[in-house]
Amino acid sequence: MLKNKKFAFFDMDGTLIDSVGIWNQIDQKLIEKLANKTIDETTVQNDRDTQLKKFNAQPNPYLCYCQYIKDKYSAQISAEEIIKLRYEIAQDFLQNIIDYKPQADLVIKKLKAKNFTLAITTTTKRTNMDIYRTLNKNINAKAPLDEYFDLIYTREDVSKIKPDPEVYQKAIQKFNAKPEECIIFEDSLIGIEAAKKAGIETIAIYDKYSDADTEAIKAQADFYFHNYTELLSSIDEL
Repeated sequence: MLKNKKFAFFDMDGTLIDSVGIWNQIDQKLIEKLANKTIDETTVQNDRDTQLKKFNAQPNPYLCYCQYIKDKYSAQISAEEIIKLRYEIAQDFLQNIIDYKPQADLVIKKLKAKNFTLAITTTTKRTNMDIYRTLNKNINAKAPLDEYFDLIYTREDVSKIKPDPEVYQKAIQKFNAKPEECIIFEDSLIGIEAAKKAGIETIAIYDKYSDADTEAIKAQADFYFHNYTELLSSIDEL
């Protein structure tokens, strides 16, 4: 699985960090502020996933998502104002609540000790990644991103988001690597699809917010782990 690999690319939300549920809470608060309505978490997540996939080729899929929220809930402010409000609501969550998935920081440290070159390949916005890099107390106490990752690509670094493989293709080119030298860690079906299109082997990490796609993820990923603890022994054997 990891033998003869030199490069490890990690998705961020849902893969390295527990954040998908956090964004559901953020969007629930956003809709409550805009429309004075309480929307269940499943509906919020399904709407966001559907809209981001629909608009993945647009310059700013999240702005399109906020336009969708404006239209669906008859918000009285613009999509641009909604996206600004969304990130204002998110600040406390991003800085103080979001954390690594259990043992993810240990996997990072062990791979780095085995001389892997590590990269984050995410469609998370750069503003969020900057908070994770500099202000998030949990991440910085365990494994600071700038200390362990040689490259961080965000939404702004690509023209198309996953399931398009662009972010992985750019990472390969940046390192002058061969696909067979790389391994990708993902939690979502669209992430696995992007990795496969790039011709790179994938390790799927379970995330409860991808439960609806579990069977498809297992079918498409090269390897599947329920958590990082299961993965540690494979790294120790290198």
